[in-house]
Amino acid sequence: MIAAFIDQHRSEFGVESICKQLPIAPSTYYEQKARERDPGRLPERHWRDLENLAEVTRVWEGSRGRYGARKVWRQLAREGFDVARCTVERLMRASGLQGVTRGGRKRTTIPDELAERPDDLVNRNFIVPRPNVLWVSDITYVGTVSGFVYVAFVVDAFARRIVGWRVSSSLHSNLVLDALEQALHARRRDGELIHHSDRGSLLGFKGSSQHLLGEILAPRSGLPLGFSSLESSWVGS
Repeated sequence: MIAAFIDQHRSEFGVESICKQLPIAPSTYYEQKARERDPGRLPERHWRDLENLAEVTRVWEGSRGRYGARKVWRQLAREGFDVARCTVERLMRASGLQGVTRGGRKRTTIPDELAERPDDLVNRNFIVPRPNVLWVSDITYVGTVSGFVYVAFVVDAFARRIVGWRVSSSLHSNLVLDALEQALHARRRDGELIHHSDRGSLLGFKGSSQHLLGEILAPRSGLPLGFSSLESSWVGS
């Protein structure tokens, strides 16, 4: 694309002047144009990629478009082709070849635009002076041999240590509450403690963003409706 842009404007501004404003050296541009006129100047890697791409495409089409890079690479190895897996991945990506992915994408956060949003007590400042000042929660999913499992965890922002966690084969609100409850019982707390999460909604727990932990140290039956399905971990919230 850069070469095409230079071709379009070189008569008006000159190659060197254009290259000064673009991330390309004039010698690189001239070499590319020379290769277009004389394919024999193309590097050996170009011809090797063409040969490998033909084999990659053959295996991929033979699988009816189901194989991804890993299975294509393994099939080529069984047939005696010495090609690196990263090369197969690069060629398939450049050619738009993609295998079939099993299972659908899991959603762990469903934003509720109508829910009340508490004030932002953190304001993206995750640097705290001591433990048990700021806890950040997240919920994600992990693929296993037997299927996906959901993992909820609570992280102390000071030590970057997981202080509470729970695993479940299904996504439900108690998963998040169990992780937080474990953290509350495991840690001794002095003073104010802030719990930070996203603003998703999960099975009736609406629009939570941040809570003072002093507000939720009631028995489980008295916990306010405010815990969300947590998508963004504390390092990126």
